[in-house]
Amino acid sequence: MLFVIAAPSGAGKTSIVKAVLKKNSDLIFSVSATTRMKRDSETEGKDYFFLSREEFFEKIGQGEFVEYEKLFDDNYYGTLKSFVEDKLSKNENVIFDVDVKGALSLKSIYEDKTILIFVKPPGKSDLKQRLIHRATEDLKQIQKRIERFDSEMDEINEFNYVVENDNLKDAIKKVNQIIKKHKN
Repeated sequence: MLFVIAAPSGAGKTSIVKAVLKKNSDLIFSVSATTRMKRDSETEGKDYFFLSREEFFEKIGQGEFVEYEKLFDDNYYGTLKSFVEDKLSKNENVIFDVDVKGALSLKSIYEDKTILIFVKPPGKSDLKQRLIHRATEDLKQIQKRIERFDSEMDEINEFNYVVENDNLKDAIKKVNQIIKKHKN
């Protein structure tokens, strides 16, 4: 199964995915490719595959992505088709940490093997505070993330499950229960 965790930026999906991975050693994390610069806390091949724009566009041209998108920070993000196909051929369970549009793209391709889980933040103002607190972007980038909030929330009904993240421990527990229910 493909467990796709998506949310508006800052809702806590990455924190939830990391906690779920610690509890589920049989889950494989889908590492996305990106053109953005590596943060000090990130590891190549573990957090992302960091590609130049030229490398990314070459992969687009060769049809190597299941989904990709240019996001608010003017960088591209995508899921490599070869990775997904390899894991499916081995009957492995994969967990994804992607944006809402990417989640919907994955479902459109792998509908019968995909469980979409939307992580809902308590509200827009809460989300903004989380983004400011994490201090990984400037205020202009934070504003671009906030501007996507309404359109991402509009897609909530396309998801199999909605987990509100007003308490991280509870949200992690709920996501773990969903995954346990649907694992191969």
